[in-house]
Amino acid sequence: MSVMSYREALRAGLHEALARDPRVFLMGEDVGKYGGTYAVSKGMLAEFGPERVRDAPLSELAFVGAGIGAALGGMRPIVEVMTVNFSLLALDQIVNSAALLRHMSGGQFSVPLVIRMTTGAGRQLAAQHSHSFEGWYAHIPGIKIVAPATVEDARGMLAAALDDPDPVIVAEHAQLFETKSEVDDGVKVDIASSKVRRSGGKVTLVTYGGSLPKALAAAEEVDGEVIDLRVLRPLDMGPVLDSIRKTRRAVVVDEGWRSGGLAAEVMARIAEGAFYDLDAPLARVCSEEVPIPYPKHLEEAALPQVPKIVAAARGLLG
Repeated sequence: MSVMSYREALRAGLHEALARDPRVFLMGEDVGKYGGTYAVSKGMLAEFGPERVRDAPLSELAFVGAGIGAALGGMRPIVEVMTVNFSLLALDQIVNSAALLRHMSGGQFSVPLVIRMTTGAGRQLAAQHSHSFEGWYAHIPGIKIVAPATVEDARGMLAAALDDPDPVIVAEHAQLFETKSEVDDGVKVDIASSKVRRSGGKVTLVTYGGSLPKALAAAEEVDGEVIDLRVLRPLDMGPVLDSIRKTRRAVVVDEGWRSGGLAAEVMARIAEGAFYDLDAPLARVCSEEVPIPYPKHLEEAALPQVPKIVAAARGLLG
């Protein structure tokens, strides 16, 4: 066991992947000489060389497309997109190529591509760098979407993603990078299941990513059971429904916007699978329907926060 930060866990997982398999390489903006925008790949250019750690030009469309081609050619590329906002520039490659090729080739081709991207707000980076679009990608068949919210998942999810024969998007919330925890050096995690992060008896709090610490803090005040979805596609609703059969109430916490968001999908599946177990209407806490503001007090007001989650839970408890 060793104590490490979320950032160090990502770095350890990346280093292990490069050292273990010569087919693995990292590509993206500033991943080499600069060491990564969030210092995850710091020192790796010197250790593994420019063939394995490749600085890419400022064109997400181009280097994500190059990653797809490399995956089709037998490599195991890890493409780093600086923020989820910038990934929208590569939507055509992700949605119309990577996600579809297995289906459109009748299973003849697979795209074992991992795309890492930082998501979320809370760092005063305004609307250009602060949104949460991972829920959009969860709409698309043919790709998996994972959101490590703990140091253990940050350490172990990359290996599981690289072992997957199909494209995997890893959404890393920037507010988590300095969080620390004890991690087993040989940790193995899956990218298929949700997890109970805290047991409780009165209300189920369902969340993922950067909202997990907030949900855990709120749960202390309302005797909440906290479910970390971890994987946004495919959703594992088993632990969620099991928890609701016990607590009979649920609040979904999602940093994405309310309208057409992932929270709505989770609530619909709860209604489909556990409607008669509910003693109160479902509730959700999402970001306000505005672009993320720059001023700190407005940014905080726009995001899900512990008091909002507590108020939503207490509203169900009467």
